[in-house]
Amino acid sequence: METWLLILASLFVSLLLHLLIRSLNSSSPPLPPDPNVLPFLGTLHWLREGLGGLESYLRSVHHRLGPIVTLRITSLPAIFVADRSLAHEALVLNSAVYADRPPPATISKIVDKHNISSGSYGATWRLLRRNISTEILHPSRVRSYSHARHWVLGILFDRFRKYRGQEPIVLVDHLQYAMFALLVLMCFGDKLDEKQIKQVEFIQRLQLLSLTRFNIFNIWPKFTKLILRNRWQEFLQIRRQQQDILLPLIRTRRKIVEERKKRSKEEEEDNKDYVQSYVDTLLDLELPDEKRKLNEEDIMNLCSEFLTAGTDTTATALQWIMANLVKNPEIQEKLHEEIKSVVGEEAKDVEEEDVEKMPYLKAVVLEGLRRHPPGHFLLPHSVTEDTLLGGYKVPKNGTVNFMVAEIGRDPRVWEEPIVFKPERFIGDEEVVDITGSRGIKMMPFGAGRRICPGIGLAMLHLEWFVANMVREFQWKEVEGHEVDLTEKLEFTVVMKHPLQALAVHRRSD
Repeated sequence: METWLLILASLFVSLLLHLLIRSLNSSSPPLPPDPNVLPFLGTLHWLREGLGGLESYLRSVHHRLGPIVTLRITSLPAIFVADRSLAHEALVLNSAVYADRPPPATISKIVDKHNISSGSYGATWRLLRRNISTEILHPSRVRSYSHARHWVLGILFDRFRKYRGQEPIVLVDHLQYAMFALLVLMCFGDKLDEKQIKQVEFIQRLQLLSLTRFNIFNIWPKFTKLILRNRWQEFLQIRRQQQDILLPLIRTRRKIVEERKKRSKEEEEDNKDYVQSYVDTLLDLELPDEKRKLNEEDIMNLCSEFLTAGTDTTATALQWIMANLVKNPEIQEKLHEEIKSVVGEEAKDVEEEDVEKMPYLKAVVLEGLRRHPPGHFLLPHSVTEDTLLGGYKVPKNGTVNFMVAEIGRDPRVWEEPIVFKPERFIGDEEVVDITGSRGIKMMPFGAGRRICPGIGLAMLHLEWFVANMVREFQWKEVEGHEVDLTEKLEFTVVMKHPLQALAVHRRSD
């Protein structure tokens, strides 16, 4: 009850501010159309269903009012864009104006301070973005983790073989673990044992899936912390658990780096097992705005972001792709034939250079990302000055949201957009461009200055793991557990009923 009182009070105050601002700015270009005569009625409409109800509500609003609309969720307008041309105009052609993020809320100030995905556009953001792009996600650096990918693939296949092709596998559980194992190694530079990996996985997922419970503290934080003291203590306890798990890993890595600096050049050349980790790149960074090095809390937040961005999204996308291959066995077999023709029978695994010779594999992955993007909205953008979009005013500091799933399923662009059809990506270079630089038809990784820096790594992981899983196993639907493509919003948009499938070994050895 107290939550609803706070929400209604906030909406009332915001309504008064809205009416005042609108009266003062009546001569300026209008905001995009608002579906409600009285602001916030739409908010109340979908709020009962949570964030999952927002997308379906917006879909109906766009159908009536066009591809750009305004909702009053707070005192500042929230603009929603569901058109690829408007998205390209904003994110690519006018990228500097749209490169900022809204001010962080109370919870975000603690969890996301000094990170890349939601950090304010400026010198600190550019430093952190450049660091991860050049030191970890550069193609040459990504290749140096090849041994880690093979190590994780071996773990994954050992798990699959235990089912002997006779029991259904809940695939996402194993994919989540495999991605965490891989990203933990890239982050901290060490192969942790299963217990340690599961500890990291547990606390990261606990934090992610609990955030909606704690968003209430973003509304009048001093008051809500007082009346919801137990919930606030629960939030702080999760934060302490995260520190207890991640900080020792960071400190261990710092010791390794310091000892390495003391060694002679000859000793270092003999140490061929060393591969630079993400933590290594953060230890000596100096924040330009604050003239100081990153502290342990800053490094932990960046590591947490790295793990989350590279695991949940990839595992979610892999499950959606595999679900469609199980549901469409003819597509799976066509893909298997391509893999077999490139790799042959004798090779142990599909190598990373092999996937570059597989256009149908790339088409399958792209179709999976188009049809089932892990995030149906980009993180909100904020404009740095008053601007126009589609003939409407976007006010300075206004929030602009881009609807990824709607753009990727636009029937004006995609024939039979709900059908899983990889062939639509064969022989059309314009469609294959998912960076949006030449025009946007789909944007699972965003576009413009805020495009996901891990796009190259993500595509490699998706293509390489799909290729190896399809080459090694035939994935079959299980009677009583038929593939259900119903969506459910968690941190990413996941399968409401996780995929269960049989993995039948294709090769006798």
